Amino acid sequence: MVSLGAIAAIAAVEAGMVLIPGPNMIYLVSRSVAQGRRAGLTSLAGVSVGFLAYLVAATAGIAAVFALVPEIYLAIKLVGAGYLLWLAWKAVRPGGSSAFAPKELTPDRPARLFGMGLLTCLLNPKIAVLYVSLLPQFVEPDRGHVAVQSLLLGLTQIAVGVAGNAMFVLMAGSVSAFFARRPGWQRVQRYLVGTALAGFAVRIAADRSRAVVAAP
Repeated sequence: MVSLGAIAAIAAVEAGMVLIPGPNMIYLVSRSVAQGRRAGLTSLAGVSVGFLAYLVAATAGIAAVFALVPEIYLAIKLVGAGYLLWLAWKAVRPGGSSAFAPKELTPDRPARLFGMGLLTCLLNPKIAVLYVSLLPQFVEPDRGHVAVQSLLLGLTQIAVGVAGNAMFVLMAGSVSAFFARRPGWQRVQRYLVGTALAGFAVRIAADRSRAVVAAP
């Protein structure tokens, strides 16, 4: 069975990733500010299903493909790093805006909110990297039931990720109002976000480790 240390480690990794603004948080916050908490939570439901889709794929052993064909694994990591760098540039470029800045968005129906949340999660390179390269490293073959270990670790990631994103959804309106009254702090937040995204992108691009797959 999976160790408590592995569960704590994956929880800490996911908590750190939640605090680094990425596509999921940007979409959820933008939608919550523009359309309200209910819209944000509906979008979060779609993101949660995206997490589950990654978990099913990881548990089914998709990481083995990347271990056997490292070129595909490397390509996905580099594409993800490039995407994060693009998000970093959007945050720090002249005229850039904060994720918490109010935006005029056309109200979407619940089905579209759910679908966009799901799509945003599935295309999120942070989540792909987490499941492809990080989660398998916490699986310990000598403890047996590799699939069960992957499932429990993935559910831990989902619980932390959903809780963290729900916090941003519920606080989005208040944080947006805070930044609206303090444009200087909004600029600081943009630069911090850009720096964090760029740093994460560099770490991904510089990491040349292969996907680790536990034997059944």
